[in-house]
Amino acid sequence: MAQYGRVFRAFFRNALVREMAFRSNFFITLLTRGFWFTVQVLLFDLIFRQVPQINDWNRAEYFGFMATGMLINSIVEACFMPNCARFSELIRTGDLDFALLKPIDTQFLVSLEKLDLAMTSQAGFAIGLLVYAIIQAGHQVQPLAFVMYVLLIFGAVLFFYSLMIGLAATSIFFGRNQGLLDFWFYVTIFARYPSSIYSGSPTGEMVRFVFSYVLPILLVVTVPARVLLGMALDPTWLSGLTLLTAATTFFVSRMIFQWSLRHYRSASS
Repeated sequence: MAQYGRVFRAFFRNALVREMAFRSNFFITLLTRGFWFTVQVLLFDLIFRQVPQINDWNRAEYFGFMATGMLINSIVEACFMPNCARFSELIRTGDLDFALLKPIDTQFLVSLEKLDLAMTSQAGFAIGLLVYAIIQAGHQVQPLAFVMYVLLIFGAVLFFYSLMIGLAATSIFFGRNQGLLDFWFYVTIFARYPSSIYSGSPTGEMVRFVFSYVLPILLVVTVPARVLLGMALDPTWLSGLTLLTAATTFFVSRMIFQWSLRHYRSASS
């Protein structure tokens, strides 16, 4: 583990040097992310000026949900998105051969080699919004709920990473899998809204069931927000299911990645 920690610190230093070499681009990215964050908050603030709540979410609780989703998304995009998106390029150019020769786990190397540090600004915005939401809700967060929230955030990040690396690994067979990565973006759009919003109609209930229990992207974002804000879970065992789902998805994606590597045809062969 110490070796992997040193390697990750080297990745972080390289990313920081790269960002500081193009500081104007870095600060423009920060401004862009700040603008996007502000627009999202203002949009839902305008909505809640017209209605007291959306389904069972009031204004403060919904902002807590938004902050949770933004926090998860910022970690995924900062650490894993740049690497999974370029995995097909490693195969096309033959650079994957060099990764396979390194005395370190290949999945770790190709998953974290490039970091997008500009995305950390979104994590800062999300944490600020989360604190604001908790204060506005007048809810006192219990230590156990906070620990559970951190575990659930970790599980959500692990779940989305597993989806991404599993889809990226298919490029070994397809050569280029941009369509599958686009599919990931389209599907995760559903996670921008709480699962309860999709109830009320047969079609909505079907969407809610599929994206809560078949491909549980709603589950891994909604449950952490409810736990932190003290909102009821129905059923009560959803927290355990969320963590179990994240662990299972990671295990399956690991198997897919290793199986795909066994079918990789080296550029030198």
